[in-house]
Amino acid sequence: MTKFIGILSGKGGVAKTTTVVNLGAAMNYFGRDVTLVDGNLSTPHLGIHLGVPIVPISLHDALSGKNSLIEAMYLHQSGMKIIPAGLSLKDLIEVDHSKLKEVLPTLEGLTDIVLVDASAGLSGEASAVLDCVQDVIVITNPELPAVTDALKTVKLAESKGKNVKGIIVAKTGDVTDIPVENIAALIEKPILAIIPFDKSIRQSLIKKDPVIYTNPTSKSALAYKKLAADLIGMEYRVEKNSWYKFWKK
Repeated sequence: MTKFIGILSGKGGVAKTTTVVNLGAAMNYFGRDVTLVDGNLSTPHLGIHLGVPIVPISLHDALSGKNSLIEAMYLHQSGMKIIPAGLSLKDLIEVDHSKLKEVLPTLEGLTDIVLVDASAGLSGEASAVLDCVQDVIVITNPELPAVTDALKTVKLAESKGKNVKGIIVAKTGDVTDIPVENIAALIEKPILAIIPFDKSIRQSLIKKDPVIYTNPTSKSALAYKKLAADLIGMEYRVEKNSWYKFWKK
């Protein structure tokens, strides 16, 4: 059975799409058939992150009924499958995000895991993604506005009966508004992973490839691989350096 997981955040700029790309790549690295879907229909970035900003057929074409969702699927060099959204203003104006719940289920049985990159915030687009998934992971930063909005996102997901698996705290560093260990208590959800601020991420974005391939031994790459292993139930042992703590569910 295909597992549909929505990746959401209460605000933009918290490394949500970066997490979708690298978590998907890490799951694929461990042998899972993974499909990434750009559910951020108004400001899609998934294709940009992976070097395919413009494609002949996009998710928007599937939502409009012009093409099937399978026709909007592309194979990344890593082995992941990706379904990018359209970038044109026309796509933005004409899209009906409510159609997501009709087209996404067509991936059932065709892939092991579907990671859906939702739009930031509590918009109708984000809500439409929630209508299509079983599980939810919320991305935040250790900053008060981000954590506050993450809490709202969790409450929205739960109001729709979704299983919120936990929180990923990204872009962690020396200076934070809220200690990471306090975020779980504030949101009342487990911390699934801590992704440290890492210049390797920026380098991977320039190269349009996941950091687990561009710099596989970097702090962020190891963190994403450990997260992926935990989520799919695999054992993954790495050296526990001082910069990283492993959080158990």
